Amino acid sequence: MLQVAENVSLKEFNTFGVDVKARWFVVVNSEDELKQLFSEDKWMQVPRLILGGGSNILFTQDFDGLVVKINIRGIESEVNGTEVFVKAGAGEVWNTFVLFCVAHGFAGVENLSLIPGSVGASPVQNIGAYGVEVKDVFYSCRAFNIESGQFSVFYKEDCNFAYRDSIFKKELKGKVIITEVCFKLSTQAHINTSYGAISQELQRRGIEQPGISDISKVVSEIRVNKLPDPSTIGNAGSFFKNPVVGVDEFRQLQSSFPDIVHYCLPNSTVKLAAGWLIEKCGWKGRKINNSGTWKNQALVLVNFGNATGSEVYQLSEAIIEDVKQQFGITLEREVNIL
Repeated sequence: MLQVAENVSLKEFNTFGVDVKARWFVVVNSEDELKQLFSEDKWMQVPRLILGGGSNILFTQDFDGLVVKINIRGIESEVNGTEVFVKAGAGEVWNTFVLFCVAHGFAGVENLSLIPGSVGASPVQNIGAYGVEVKDVFYSCRAFNIESGQFSVFYKEDCNFAYRDSIFKKELKGKVIITEVCFKLSTQAHINTSYGAISQELQRRGIEQPGISDISKVVSEIRVNKLPDPSTIGNAGSFFKNPVVGVDEFRQLQSSFPDIVHYCLPNSTVKLAAGWLIEKCGWKGRKINNSGTWKNQALVLVNFGNATGSEVYQLSEAIIEDVKQQFGITLEREVNIL
């Protein structure tokens, strides 16, 4: 039974732990409930926010509209030779889904272990880490069109995936709600240790032929050591995207900063490490009032206690300005600002 509550605190529904209120708030547990909700004209007329794990959002003010918390659960798999199709409800916790796949020997998402958030948000953001992105394993998703009240399926080629981007962040933003995602995995692992931290940790553990369980455990440990736990220190993981520049611009930067951290991409562009740029500007581990940057990773902005969303936003503005001044690069926020 759908119950729409009024004036609800969103503090426990965003990983920054910012205490703002939603004018209306509802938890949706099934596709039928979603259809039922939007069959009422009232909810078609007010601002809406679809919320998954709340791990990629910064509230700077109360939300004067309807917040829809998607809680559709369930994981099922179908093995076809070496191919595995795994369907998961949009409300499943992302890491629960990853651990399910690893436990069943379904390879492809092990490098994405311990990323916060929900399954439904994963294609929206095209989440990625340690050399793997969701687009690499995405097969399709099922989504509800708010305007028409109908469901449709989006396949990989429909989604316009790019670095931390998709059609769901642009053309379809606020128009559709993902209810289920299907991933194409494999029973045959293709181990990806292209990021040095993974190789180093495997070597330290004496693991020469790692399986997907080893990769998952190593990635999880690296993340735990490098990133703060949102349940104790409010944060949204990486706050900024890693900027991508042309080869000529990179060469100019490298001539001034020989140790600049970078990753060469196949299309004659170079990805820079935003965390390195921020750290070089002296921001790593800095605290301003109740907000700051994490001591082990400058890319992570944190709420040390009772920071408002506006405090965190102003901090991000100062960082963007410093990086622009020193490197001529404008950082882009990965986190959605509301």
